[in-house]
Amino acid sequence: SRFSYLALCLFIFSLFFLFFYTSPLQEFPLVYPKSTNGELFPWNELRLPASVRPVNYDLSLTPNLTSMTFTGHTIINMIIQHDTKRIVLHSSEINIIKATFQVGEGKSVEVKVLEYKPWQQIAVSFPEDLKEGQVCVLTLDYTASLSHTYDGFYNSSYNDKTGAKRVLAATQFEPQAARKAFPCFDEPAFKATFLVRITREPEYIALSNMPKAKTTTLPSGMLEDEFEQTSVNMSTYLVAFIVANFTSITRNVSSTLVLYSVPEKKEHTQYALDTASRLLQFYNTLFDTEYPLRKLDLVAIPDFLAGAMENWGLITFRETSLLVQNQSSPLDKQLIANVVAHELAHQWFGNLVTMRWWNDLWLSEGFATYWQYASLMTEFPQLDLERFKAMAKDSLNSSHPVSVSAQVTTPEQVSEMFDSITYEKGASLLLMLNSTLPDGQFRKGLIEYLHQYRGSNTVTDDLWNSITQVAVQESVSDMMRTWTLQKGFPLVTVSRKGGEVTLTQEHFLLSTDNTTHTSSLWHIPVTYVNDSCSSAPSCRQMFTLKNKTESVKWLKLNYMNTGFYIVHYGDEGWAALIDALKTDVSTLTPHDRASLIHNIFSLSRSVLGRVSFRQVLSLLDYTTNETETAPLTEALSQLSSIYRLLDKRQERRLVARMKAYILGHFGPLMDSQDWGVKESVSSQELRSALLELACSLGRQNCTDQAKALYEQWTNSNQTNRIPGDLQRVVFSVAAQSDPGWLSLLDTYRLTTYDSEKRKILQALASTQDPRRIVWILSEVLEGGNIHTQELPLVISTVSDGFAGHLFVWDFVKESWDRIIEKFPVGSYPIQSIIKSTTSQFSTQTHLEEVQGFFSSLKERGSQMRSVQEALETIRLNQHWMDRNLATLRDWL
Repeated sequence: SRFSYLALCLFIFSLFFLFFYTSPLQEFPLVYPKSTNGELFPWNELRLPASVRPVNYDLSLTPNLTSMTFTGHTIINMIIQHDTKRIVLHSSEINIIKATFQVGEGKSVEVKVLEYKPWQQIAVSFPEDLKEGQVCVLTLDYTASLSHTYDGFYNSSYNDKTGAKRVLAATQFEPQAARKAFPCFDEPAFKATFLVRITREPEYIALSNMPKAKTTTLPSGMLEDEFEQTSVNMSTYLVAFIVANFTSITRNVSSTLVLYSVPEKKEHTQYALDTASRLLQFYNTLFDTEYPLRKLDLVAIPDFLAGAMENWGLITFRETSLLVQNQSSPLDKQLIANVVAHELAHQWFGNLVTMRWWNDLWLSEGFATYWQYASLMTEFPQLDLERFKAMAKDSLNSSHPVSVSAQVTTPEQVSEMFDSITYEKGASLLLMLNSTLPDGQFRKGLIEYLHQYRGSNTVTDDLWNSITQVAVQESVSDMMRTWTLQKGFPLVTVSRKGGEVTLTQEHFLLSTDNTTHTSSLWHIPVTYVNDSCSSAPSCRQMFTLKNKTESVKWLKLNYMNTGFYIVHYGDEGWAALIDALKTDVSTLTPHDRASLIHNIFSLSRSVLGRVSFRQVLSLLDYTTNETETAPLTEALSQLSSIYRLLDKRQERRLVARMKAYILGHFGPLMDSQDWGVKESVSSQELRSALLELACSLGRQNCTDQAKALYEQWTNSNQTNRIPGDLQRVVFSVAAQSDPGWLSLLDTYRLTTYDSEKRKILQALASTQDPRRIVWILSEVLEGGNIHTQELPLVISTVSDGFAGHLFVWDFVKESWDRIIEKFPVGSYPIQSIIKSTTSQFSTQTHLEEVQGFFSSLKERGSQMRSVQEALETIRLNQHWMDRNLATLRDWL
């Protein structure tokens, strides 16, 4: 009967299900993909199996800088961790010619390599189990092309002082591009030692992580450099090698420091070398752990996408991040020092102790960001501003936790971890913890962490456990897990009833669209000062807010802005603070004043409209008496954002009124700035912020001074130097005229000093001439006269102007496929490009256009978190405009 037939089918299906899904003997999951040759590939996950552990790599590479190809010979010694019939590792864009395999002392036999390209994996299958504890050797010969993007083993070029083109090859493996240079277990937890050999032509030098052991002349006349085997176990993303005709200067500290650059820029290397020498000694003492390698090279690479890369023993830098002239401004030098401090901190945090997987990238980048400020004694002023940017991202529903427990597996998801949450929020949480613990305990905890996990991989809880071991108070883990395992940050609301103050906390979100409110609370180390004592460090009082409500006496919360939260004081509370500041600016520290400005703008931007824009402007009234960098730069940044939003909406009358408001408020301070040399980094930062805004708004006093300074510079054949912090504003004013733009273009082509060159490029991109905007965008994408690495900077600058903001969005849409050939989907440059081109839209038409474009991309970018962030930002802009346009028209 039909019923019996169905019952029989059901029974057979049940047996089938039980066998395939419950049988302990079933080695492979039910579904696995096909290799390039049509055979089944023996693995079906993006993460590698844990059945094999590499112990040592023996790498031999021969790059050909004429054909832009290379050959490789890789020997991987490995140990079997548990019985398996397969070895799976990574390989991408590599043509494997031959593979052999050897077990223990047995005979080496040729094996077939299967490849599954979508996951960048290769595999070797065996008829019988490899047994736990066996030592095996996999040898692979292969060929590949040098990459034309900025990752893997890639080719680069520059023009020397004669104008001749010079070529070189360099590496950038983080996060997942070592597999493009040699087959490997390309995950951070697969640490091993490395022995590297590079064959080169005699006119080049070769560099790698370790000192050179010997050079052999081959019968062909080529030279083979063999480097010492690494004395430490390393993750693959930290391996590096370079073939170039660089020159060097040397300094002996605890390890030998060597700084390499192209020959023409050797005189620009001294400052970075001095800074690195001091920092290396400082970190050796601070971390109570000596830098473990015998040398540390710092290399300036002409064509390099990231600011820098912390390869162990061979740190690579963009030229603008390492090279600076002796007569450069303190601000330019500070920027170099920041990058050097960041990368040197990585030699301990990231290299010596490495996160187990990219979901905990903050254990590397958050620490390096924290130390780049703390080591230079400038953590607060600059970290304030960076923290505010991170909070803007973290107040969106599209944000993510610092330590992501959700899926981070695809290359795009890994790339998207490199963002301001990982870097600046990570650093801010460390600052908050340090300021919460008694003196010295934070450092003791970090020393314990480094000693305990030296050479290993960690997860976030390992850090908290190490600090808890030395802390005298409750578990650090209980507090910090509330900050790292959930996205966002708290809003603390202060309400007063009689003599009692009540504090409540909730998840602060700008948007309520499709909101996934967190149910957890934060353990907030609330600091506060009161009206009897409010500016000296000794005034700071503290308690930890764990419950929904607790009662305290208060005046201003989050003393010195060390906590990663914002505060709403209620109408009466804000009024009291505003009155206090109008009476005496110095009632609160500059950091506290900056945080008040940031907090009130954030509250006004929320769709819940917690404060009105009138209250924002009421607070800003005090700023006519403000002279400090942190609060002024925050106020200028917030007002500039609103001005640009109104400008892009073509609200002409409102734009004119907002301009009059800004100049009325800050004009006297703008006019009082001198245009000579300043020594203080903080005063340079303030001056450049004030004058860049003044000139962009067309303030006559500013544009006249800028034109005069540019004229003196050109008439003196550029010997009459423009102070470094003023170069961008002077060049940008000059670029608005035809003769100025053309002369700057000539200077750009001829100048060798990179910091100046970059400021000239920003000025060229600030033009409001549509033809020139078209030219500069196509030029930077081609990568001829302008390196393609500068595309995000050019797009950001064009987007800020009125003339180019719509055109640059069309350019990105039309050029998307070419852009993602240069920059990986999800990478920081792509995040930057999306944010620059969409963050000033505020209409339904643009929302639908952005949504439509990105959803059409499918696997070419539709799933990126930065796309969700862009859409959320446009909706917020829309809502802000709807709510505030009438108020602004009335008030302004």
